[in-house]
Amino acid sequence: MLKIQKFTFNPFQENTYVLYDDSQEAVIIDPGCYETFEEEELVAFIESKNLKPVKLINTHFHLDHILGNQFVAKKYNLKVEGHKAGLPTYQMAEPSANMYGFGGYKSSPAPQVFWEEGDVISFGGQSLEVLFVPGHAPGHIALVHHESKSVINGDVLFAGSIGRTDLPGGDFDTLKKSIQEKMYKLPDDYKVYCGHGPETTIGTEKQTNAFVKAE
Repeated sequence: MLKIQKFTFNPFQENTYVLYDDSQEAVIIDPGCYETFEEEELVAFIESKNLKPVKLINTHFHLDHILGNQFVAKKYNLKVEGHKAGLPTYQMAEPSANMYGFGGYKSSPAPQVFWEEGDVISFGGQSLEVLFVPGHAPGHIALVHHESKSVINGDVLFAGSIGRTDLPGGDFDTLKKSIQEKMYKLPDDYKVYCGHGPETTIGTEKQTNAFVKAE
């Protein structure tokens, strides 16, 4: 059975997720740990469950979602994984860190493993289906675990909102299409784990989201 642990890290209040099961293999998604105490919190949880992280996956490469990439990659000897279309966003992380005053930013290793729409990522006894959902960022993916009816969707959908589209590479029409043609095609009872804020469900957003209506 899949278990999902959420951490909220850094001044952007970004949600980092650890997915694991009884095999004790784990996937770390969007490690945003920036401060030492945040790194320690993540490690303490992993050690308390005797987990073995086997993958580091970014839904996208905006700064707030990769602040902990270097730490996690070095600590657990992992490669950074994501979507190839996100490479320009990754390359902007260093200037963004300087702009936002993150003087202690530890540069993320370059992404080395790339996933496409329809790929299946396996770990332990679990499978995650990859959805390509650009709009908030060009190389954005969501990870769907059908057995538990869960989707880790980064900054695509939020509870009552959607990802911003005013950052470089963002585009509202593209995001709207991603939500209507990918996210809203999932069953209503699928739980959405967001990159910021609380969880929601596909059904709730289809009924109440004021920014993108269901077709």
